[in-house]
Amino acid sequence: MRELLRMTPGRAVDLGSVDPRSTPGLPGPEVTGPQRKEWARGQVALIGAELGRQQEMLFADAKARQAGQPVGTAAGGEGPGAAAGVAGPGADARAGEPMAAGGDGLAAAGGRRVLLVLQAMDCGGKDGTVKRVAGAMNPLGLHVRSFGPPTPEELRHDFLWRIRRALPPPGYVGVFNRSHYEDVLVARVESLVPESIWRARYDEINAFEREQADAGVVLVKVLLHISYAEQGRRLLERLDEPRKHWKYDPSDIDARARWDDYQAAYAEALSRCGTDAAPWYVVPADRKWFRDWAVAHLLRETFDTLDLGYPPAGFDVRHERERLLRPERTS
Repeated sequence: MRELLRMTPGRAVDLGSVDPRSTPGLPGPEVTGPQRKEWARGQVALIGAELGRQQEMLFADAKARQAGQPVGTAAGGEGPGAAAGVAGPGADARAGEPMAAGGDGLAAAGGRRVLLVLQAMDCGGKDGTVKRVAGAMNPLGLHVRSFGPPTPEELRHDFLWRIRRALPPPGYVGVFNRSHYEDVLVARVESLVPESIWRARYDEINAFEREQADAGVVLVKVLLHISYAEQGRRLLERLDEPRKHWKYDPSDIDARARWDDYQAAYAEALSRCGTDAAPWYVVPADRKWFRDWAVAHLLRETFDTLDLGYPPAGFDVRHERERLLRPERTS
């Protein structure tokens, strides 16, 4: 899926050539059976269990590096995997302290971490992807951030300041619900800054992402690509269902009126900022079940490239067993 959905670095991107209702890479009915949706959802659950195991190994790898211990590889061992949990949609949850107990030096010590960047038009499915895909992993090892309009404090700094502060520490899986790309999307279409400023940001973003990749951040940048018609259906659903009114924002209609401008802005961002260090993937997202299946596969394949494993013990296991099993107790 990484090869199938990846935008070729340096090439112009034509989003109009990507059918938002297509299902690239999905096996045929001889594998899925007639109920493709149910099959895909079952696969997401299975992949989620593997993502949890990989997530735990990622944290163990970072903790071992912080302690100066040898680290494992994928061939180095099996383990129980991480417990499943759910991070709420649109959550702004920093990685939990319990999983990090005893690892206060992780960030300073360096180490790998995975960052999933989700971009989409309004109603594109970012929250749903966080809930169904990232939610399959241990919430204590997740670092989920959602980016809205900059606060007054954030506006006093350069546009990457708030992004740097939100990066996941080593050993964690980060998820950005929107990201630094808002500053070459909304800022461009809504003329929030002069063109000379937002155009310069492409190079700044590439330098920033190269810096993060060199520091051990594995970036998975995903555009959830929906159609104009599907967005209209989802907006209407929010208006028709009182329980979804909280998700509706009148400004969504204003942005929808500039659909073509946003599509052009996305296309240029994908073309200018798709690099070998930080490639872009376009996931057709009109079918929610396919969206989740595709993003889960992208994450699993990304973890596979890390060759993770549980690190060997930094102590004498036999000696510790003997100590534990000694019958003597001291008062």
